[in-house]
This record gives sequence, C-alpha cells and structure tokens, in this order.
Amino acid sequence: MELEFFIRPDEAIEAIYGAVATPPGPGHPGEPQPNWGWQLWHQYWVEERLRFYEAIGLPRQSLVEYWQKPDELAHYARATVDILYKFPFSKRDGKGELMGEELEGIAARSDFDLSQHQRFSGKPMMVFDEELKAAFLKLDPAKAAELSARYFEARRNYLVKAGVDAAKAEKQAREDAEALMKGSYVPHVIEPSAGVDRLALALICNAYCEDQAPDEKGKLESRVVMKFHPRIAPIKVAVFPLLKNKPELVKKAKEVRDLLRPHVTVFYDEAGAIGRRYRRQDEAGTPFGVTIDFDTLGEQGPELKDTVTLRARDSMKQERVKIGELGPMLIERIH
Repeated sequence: MELEFFIRPDEAIEAIYGAVATPPGPGHPGEPQPNWGWQLWHQYWVEERLRFYEAIGLPRQSLVEYWQKPDELAHYARATVDILYKFPFSKRDGKGELMGEELEGIAARSDFDLSQHQRFSGKPMMVFDEELKAAFLKLDPAKAAELSARYFEARRNYLVKAGVDAAKAEKQAREDAEALMKGSYVPHVIEPSAGVDRLALALICNAYCEDQAPDEKGKLESRVVMKFHPRIAPIKVAVFPLLKNKPELVKKAKEVRDLLRPHVTVFYDEAGAIGRRYRRQDEAGTPFGVTIDFDTLGEQGPELKDTVTLRARDSMKQERVKIGELGPMLIERIH
C-alpha cells in the first residue's frame, strides 16, 4: 500500500512565506502548517504512520523507527525512515534485543517520481501555483535569484544522476528554474509504502496468546486467544443462546443478532456447551460475546428481563447489559 503525498518544493515555501519552518524537535510536529517544508512533512508522516500502527493494536515498544544512513539512501531520497516490527523470529543485536523486520518505509523522494514520469512519457508534470507567482513578483531581486539558483542546482543534480547528458541537464534545469519564478514546478512527494502481508503477520504475532481459563467445572485449562484490537478483529461480537433446545432462547438470540448486524460483524453460534463456544471465539479473536439466558426472558425476575450477559475476551469478565444499550456500548468499545 502506497501513498503519494505531494508538497511544494522548499524554494517555493520560502518565496511565499519568507522562511521554511524548522522541526521543533523529535515526535509529532502537530497540525500541518502552510510554511512546512519537506523535513516537517516527512516527520509528520512518520509519526502519523506510527500512530496508525498503535491504533490497530501494535504497541509502540514493538516498533522500531530506523532512519536510513546517507549511504543507504536511494540517490533521489532526502530521507527515509523504515518502521520495523519486532517479530518473534527477528534477528537479535549484540545485547539480545530483537532488531525487527520492515513493515513500511516513509521516504522524502524530492521531485523524483513526477520528474521520471515527465521524462519518459513526454508529458508535462508541472503545476502552476498562482500564490507562488505573486510571491516572486514581490520578492527582492537578490532573494529571487538566490532561490532560483538553489532550485537550478537541485534540478540539475537530479537530471545528471538520472543519466541525462550534462549539457542537456543544465539547459533543462535552467528552464525549470525560470519556470519556478513564474509559478510553476514539479511537485515533491512524501511516500509512505507499507507491506500488507507483513502487517497481517505482525498483527497475528502480536495477538497470539496462551493463558489459563476455567472450564465449565471450574478447572483451569489452557486457552489460546487472539487478542486482536477490536478495530481489526474479523468478528466483533458473537451471540449465543444459552441452550439451543429452548426455542424461546434461540428466538431471542436471533433477535439480538439481527439487531446488531447492521452495525458490527456478528457471528451466531448455538452448537455445544457455552464454554466451548467462548473458546472458539477466543481463538478467532472475537472481542465480545453476548449470551441470552433465562434472565433475558425475565424468568428470574422482571428487573433482569431484556438484559444479556456481555463477556470480554481478554479479561473474561461478564456484565449484564440492557439489549437496547448493547449496540451503542459495543460500537464505543470497538472504536
């Protein structure tokens, strides 16, 4: 999965705003600002991607933020950060710490991508920026010449590294620098690029857990549970009638299933003992189980009528919840 996020070149930012904002320090730089250059945009996307992984259940301590060294960078990249996950099978460093395997790379690729498209397709990839044109008209001539010269050097270096003849590269870069002063440029790009299959494997490795849980007789037994974050669990809630041979329980359970189905992914199961059904859903990673029992029917007292037992997968704690409040409660806990 790749995202191409296009930005202005730093020379355009400086022409419009007088200066390019500098990173305040490590961590998330906050809400995007119009005077951000490539460094802040790159830092922003690194942190946004880390937040994404945390939001779907990968803890920050399981992730490694690796900044590629200058000799590791692609020739067109200004910076690249690899986000690694500490798989159980990852290699270990000299201290015995897991080093991790790459999930994603976030690269500041300058204007390489569209320049390559432009070069090989023969189609112009420049954009016209009215705000930039107006800014250059107001700039001090010396400052305008400085920005133009800096842009010229950057474009010439790209073209030479891309294999263009030196004389042709200089001519093309000169034309590009003149175009910049008139408000046109090839957009730069920040590219997060993530591996879907690696992420799926990381989520499975992170979720897999073995613990002890009591069976129907209270005896402890081993339990395999996939502790997926509710946001990414394939099934969000399972609905069970306590007994399948009681038509009134089955009917009510199916009513609850149908009530929840428009809002969350529901699995209905009436086969086997209730404890076995819980275990099956634990293995599938279903975060919540809803049991319809005789209290739901009001047989043990009117105060419990139309309530169900809501069970949490990880803690195995159970609580009584009114059927009418079940949907909103589940949606809130899932998200």
